[in-house]
Amino acid sequence: MEDNNLIFKTIKQKAIEEHIPIIMDDTLKVMAEILKEKRPNRILEIGTAVGYSAICFSQYLSEGGVIDTIERDEERIVEAKENIKKMNLQNKINIYEGDAVDILPTLNEKYDVVFIDAAKGKYPFFLKEALRMLKKQGIIFADNILYKGYVMSDYNKHKQRTAVRNLREYIKEITENSNLETEILEVGDGLAVSKLIK
Repeated sequence: MEDNNLIFKTIKQKAIEEHIPIIMDDTLKVMAEILKEKRPNRILEIGTAVGYSAICFSQYLSEGGVIDTIERDEERIVEAKENIKKMNLQNKINIYEGDAVDILPTLNEKYDVVFIDAAKGKYPFFLKEALRMLKKQGIIFADNILYKGYVMSDYNKHKQRTAVRNLREYIKEITENSNLETEILEVGDGLAVSKLIK
């Protein structure tokens, strides 16, 4: 296991040095607690980056569990594949290559957990697709939901306006949907946790 720990630390360090957005430690800690209890069989991740979060989540899968993860950036896909191979997790983590907007509608699996961590402007679309594939009692995690604090402020600069507007729409949808039980946690850059209750 020592080797794996070392490889894992190297993957994390490299991502930080190269400014590749990876899940923050305090966000991961909260998710790990929930995943540990849930022991999901299937996880869908929207936004692989270099595979760091999928590798983290893989230890909480139930026996024979799998993670399907989607990434469109070709360089990151190459790196994610290398990292997954180094950690010997090829049989647990499966990468779909391409844009989540195109790939999600083609998937018909049922998932225990969905983790949304990709284009902020697409969160409402990702939510719609996630709800379609979520098992009963399933959980949707959405990272960066408070987006540097912009989402809850009266921020309106042009550059991030669409992302902020769509994240606000996402929050509205998950908090008003009577089938979901939602918490918005101020860890990392904001984490929304929605459980499908009916």
